[in-house]
Amino acid sequence: MLEEIIQWDQEVFLFLNGLGTEAWDGFWIFMTKTRNSFPLYALLLYLTYRSFGLKGTAVVLVSIALLITCTDQLSNFFKYGIGRLRPCHDPEISGVMRLVKSYCGGQFGYFSAHAANSFAPATFFALLFHKKVKYIGLFLVFWAMIVAYSRIYIGVHYPLDVLTGMLIGIFFGWVFARLAIFAFQKLGT
Repeated sequence: MLEEIIQWDQEVFLFLNGLGTEAWDGFWIFMTKTRNSFPLYALLLYLTYRSFGLKGTAVVLVSIALLITCTDQLSNFFKYGIGRLRPCHDPEISGVMRLVKSYCGGQFGYFSAHAANSFAPATFFALLFHKKVKYIGLFLVFWAMIVAYSRIYIGVHYPLDVLTGMLIGIFFGWVFARLAIFAFQKLGT
């Protein structure tokens, strides 16, 4: 059963990764770089301050710092605990896939920290703002999906790496949003 899942994951990866073209490579490289999301984070910080004030913004900043630390470290724990090779390090498929960027990343890839670290804040802010900012949840999930897919496109994660990262990010985003909302209630924000 596990062998069949791994085989399916490799086949889906090769299909999706093979859809890429040089014309789109620059876009996906841009989307996969964390620092390029800074304008979005700045906008979210502004909306947080405007919606929740200084105390609420402090709660959100602490929550996001803990959230990203949690998902990122859990990803590292799984990567080294599971030890599944990234596609670009996997001798079975590395010769037939597209590696779009010059650096493959660490040896292991299960699960994708990029997927977790994009879906966690997307879920967190979607839940915080769902009554305050129209369509923000849709926009944030769309953005997180693009970031997550970029990892397959550029050749550094299998689809199950990304899917697992998405689910972990959604779960922890929900947990930390609930904690932040609880803190808002205690602080009267």
